[in-house]
Amino acid sequence: MELSGGDIIVQCLKDEGVEHVFGYPGGAVLHIYDAIFRQKDVQHILVRHEQAAAHAADGYARATGKPGVVLVTSGPGATNAVTGIATAYMDSIPMVVLTGQVPTPVIGSDAFQEVDTVGITRPCVKHNFLVKRLEDLAETIKKAFFIATTGRPGPVVIDIPKDITDPGIKIPYHYPAKVKMRSYNPVAKGHLGQIKKAVKIMMEAERPVFYTGGGVVLDDASKNLTDLVEALNFPITQTLMGLGAYPGSGKHFLGMLGMHGTYEANMAMHETDVLIAVGARFDDRVTGHVKQFCPDATIIHVDIDPSSISKNVRVDVPIVGPVKQVLRDMLKVVNESDKKPKKQALAKWWEQIEKWRSMDCLKFDRKSKLIKPQYAVEVMHQVTKGEAFVTSDVGQHQMFAAQFYQFEKPRRWINSGGLGTMGFGLPAAIGVQMAHPKATVAVVTGESSIQMCIQELATCIQYDLPIKIILLNNGYMGMVRQWQEFFYDSRYSQSTMSVTPDFVKLTESYGHVGMRVEKPKDLEGAMKEAFSLKDRLVFMDIKVDPEENVYPMIAAGKGHHEMYLSPGSELV
Repeated sequence: MELSGGDIIVQCLKDEGVEHVFGYPGGAVLHIYDAIFRQKDVQHILVRHEQAAAHAADGYARATGKPGVVLVTSGPGATNAVTGIATAYMDSIPMVVLTGQVPTPVIGSDAFQEVDTVGITRPCVKHNFLVKRLEDLAETIKKAFFIATTGRPGPVVIDIPKDITDPGIKIPYHYPAKVKMRSYNPVAKGHLGQIKKAVKIMMEAERPVFYTGGGVVLDDASKNLTDLVEALNFPITQTLMGLGAYPGSGKHFLGMLGMHGTYEANMAMHETDVLIAVGARFDDRVTGHVKQFCPDATIIHVDIDPSSISKNVRVDVPIVGPVKQVLRDMLKVVNESDKKPKKQALAKWWEQIEKWRSMDCLKFDRKSKLIKPQYAVEVMHQVTKGEAFVTSDVGQHQMFAAQFYQFEKPRRWINSGGLGTMGFGLPAAIGVQMAHPKATVAVVTGESSIQMCIQELATCIQYDLPIKIILLNNGYMGMVRQWQEFFYDSRYSQSTMSVTPDFVKLTESYGHVGMRVEKPKDLEGAMKEAFSLKDRLVFMDIKVDPEENVYPMIAAGKGHHEMYLSPGSELV
């Protein structure tokens, strides 16, 4: 069949199995939007800002493992999407972003709504394309999906000039079943010799720790990880991006590590003699001061991306390969090995870990007359029975959600880890809810973050999305205020959110349900009522203690063993 460029794009999306496209129209993409209008298989979700389109596609991808798809116009449409593209790039999220471009003959002439999208996005994409010929369009789209979803995943941008989608120009349609790219050959299997070497070191360990990240979630390797951890009886800690890959209630789990990780996780990292890093990238929020990071450890690093190996921390045994396959082979080698983990040494190690656990480092004042943000997250966990998909924005509320909502499954915790993007939570929840229409989806946010994409309340009413928004309202940019308290002698420069809307009235003006909670005794009942409204979006404005801080905390330039601890935390 012969199709125009706009129809080719839509047909390619159908052939890729795409069900939802998140976007916002404009002049350069009107031919594509007309093609979308003339079919019913691919549903377009109209957001209210292009940043939200990228975040929604991102949330969809994180919750499903499928690539999210974005469609925006040229110029400001593309630049508005950059924050969302960079967010996905930092967290290795598969996404295909279709951007409109001015017609080919006027590229470079500063035409209306022209920007160099390829140049602007180059630092924050896995790859990008500028389509110059209609004949290349279908193959370029196939390449984009292949690149976005294989190896270390990431966003791919396809910049499409308007004349390429002209409905008056048609060519025979052919969508390739697969593509080969000479310059791109992701590793398909980890080296068995390196895996055997790693297992030998693991069997000789006396104080081992698994340190796992988002790569385990991205490769759907949760079961493989859990089986290996339990077979070895090793402790495990996870990054912010890795939560849920090993069950939060599992007996081997030490909690999250890093800047706001638990005392036991951070101390175990500092004292370990063998560190098994899986699908993690040793970022600064995890390592603290690199020179003090795991000073006595032999480090094994499993990752799909060879450029991540020894990038920030020098490792002793690198294994480049898909996490799931490497963990599967690792367990096979463990089961076939004559050697077993050192039972006595492990028992002594667990004894030390239990002493660290007795610190109760997440303790907070449960008799406070003010609502503690930790308590609000705990209540949400109880009411949802830990089954919700939870998105978050960035700041104190994000850390409280990570610490106090016990994630038992992967792909339930959706947050911006690497870029730390305020405004991510609500549009990401839109993507999650579109992917899982019958699931409970909750946004944990703050009064600063929510206002960055609050216009997406309109998108939620348009598509009947019953998202629950849990606003931990402390009247500050909470994490900024905390740093200013600790390191700037409580000079709260521009971190006070003294002017905010009446969130209840604002929510109601969009057609949703608004609630305000100010006392601890009212919280559980209100939360139950909110989550019982299965077909309505509910915005809960919860007034929390404005001076509560996130503990533990590792300051910049400090090691894992140098933590600020909450008042009242002490060894038992």
